Amino acid sequence: MSARVTDLRRVRVVIPCRNEAGYITRCLQSLVDCDREGLEVEVRVCDGLSDDGTRDEVGAFTARLPWITMVDNPQRTTPHAMNAGLRPDGYDVGFILGAHAEVDRGFIRSSVDELRRHPEAGCAGGIIENVYHDAVSRRIGLAMGHPFGVGSAHFRTGLKEGEVDTVAFGAYRREVFDRIGYFDERLARNQDDELNYRVVKAGFRIRLNSAIRSRYHVRGTYGKLWRQYRQYGFWKVLVNRIHGAVTTTRQLVPALLVLAFVPGAMLALLVPLLRLPWITGACLYVTVALISAMQAARGLRDAPGVLLAFFTLHFAYGIGYLHGLWHFMLLRRGTGSDHEQLTR
Repeated sequence: MSARVTDLRRVRVVIPCRNEAGYITRCLQSLVDCDREGLEVEVRVCDGLSDDGTRDEVGAFTARLPWITMVDNPQRTTPHAMNAGLRPDGYDVGFILGAHAEVDRGFIRSSVDELRRHPEAGCAGGIIENVYHDAVSRRIGLAMGHPFGVGSAHFRTGLKEGEVDTVAFGAYRREVFDRIGYFDERLARNQDDELNYRVVKAGFRIRLNSAIRSRYHVRGTYGKLWRQYRQYGFWKVLVNRIHGAVTTTRQLVPALLVLAFVPGAMLALLVPLLRLPWITGACLYVTVALISAMQAARGLRDAPGVLLAFFTLHFAYGIGYLHGLWHFMLLRRGTGSDHEQLTR
């Protein structure tokens, strides 16, 4: 029977995980505390052979709660983990959740209710609230929650509800996977964006409802943020190559920004007529960035850190995207074992 016409009672939450000691306990405890009345909920932690105590923390839950299990993921990549949790039958709605996340009490029920209200929807998700551990992570989170930092990622900004093009920590009808397949195991990043592109292309809708809420522990250094967004940009190009299309126009903006600032500056030095347009464009970008940093900051002391986070988000993604164009498009190379690491 189609999952669109069942009561969607059977729920499976899949958590890709590797070396998440401390975080995984908070994640699992939030699921234990969820409203699960009337639902058959199971949780599968798909662990990439952690060696930092993560497996012991998960074992403390599996030993007393049979609906929480651990699945080994010897490939140690995120898409392998998600597919290992989702492929076996036995559920109507499959959730993907990050080990750094915690969910509100109504997270599961609100997601299922959204799918019940909208039979045309193949996926439902909500708003991510950032959790800060220090001043640096707070400033990074403020940048990631502002439209200047992340564009139209509405699950971060909360500026739109209803139909969107992607969500994080989505709840998917089982029939979505039956129709379009599972996560692309070639992708070390951007697996959920790529899947959501196929969801919409197949005729399903993706719904965002602000009643569906989760919290995410923000990366605490600019170096980690740089590596994360450089990977996002790099792997986005492979998504484009797979589908033969640019999946969203906003992904091009950071790469164009990098080209305008670096090669553009060199060209402006060689061609005097281009100097004024380059200076004008650079001043405009910095001015908008400053204004946005002041808007996002929770005080003047935060503003410089938020501004640095904006620059990190944009230039890391743009450089990663240009690297991806070189690697995947011009050289026509594959992924390679050096890229296949658990990066979620």
